[in-house]
Amino acid sequence: MNHLRGIAAVAILAAVGAVTVPCAPASSAPAAASATVHPVSAAELGATWRPGCPVAPTALRRVELDYLGFDGNMHRGQLVVNQDIVDDVIAIFNDLTRLRYPVEKMRTVEHYRGAEDELSMRDNNTSAFNCRVLADGWSVHAYGRAVDINPLINPYIDASGDLQPTTAARYLDRRRDDLGLLHGGDAAVRAFTSRGWRWGGDWHNPIDYQHFETG
Repeated sequence: MNHLRGIAAVAILAAVGAVTVPCAPASSAPAAASATVHPVSAAELGATWRPGCPVAPTALRRVELDYLGFDGNMHRGQLVVNQDIVDDVIAIFNDLTRLRYPVEKMRTVEHYRGAEDELSMRDNNTSAFNCRVLADGWSVHAYGRAVDINPLINPYIDASGDLQPTTAARYLDRRRDDLGLLHGGDAAVRAFTSRGWRWGGDWHNPIDYQHFETG
């Protein structure tokens, strides 16, 4: 497709009136177990961390928490985040569960070969810390201050046509009603933005529907 027209179409779709995000099937509000918080070591972080990254392992925490899956059942997942935002992350994901916003999977990125972000995104894996460098410097993920949620169905695209993950072209149509697909004004988006987080879906170039960051 013409990628510039594609990005314009995405922007137009994003501006269309609020669409209600589909919820996972179930008849009653799920009960989430309490989150637990643990220190992490360089060995546990695997390929997501290396010497020279902007934060040390001692500044990071592994948060184990419950989330509502696409199957309507509760699952236990893990995110590694900066110690300064642990309380925010726990509160946000409690809100998402209460709102019945579903997450397909949640595992730390070292489970993927070489901690490759593309592989994690293609797997629709919700994640946080990963010490990655962008063209203009460190990613916010390298500080443990960003979360990418359901990234396959909430892709990244810029004006040059760079699509991440590369398998997500069909999800540029934001009129779709897939589970977990985010729209501006959704309660799931507000669970982040009401706490001062920024949503990449509000950006113009790139547009990053999966991405929330703070700090």
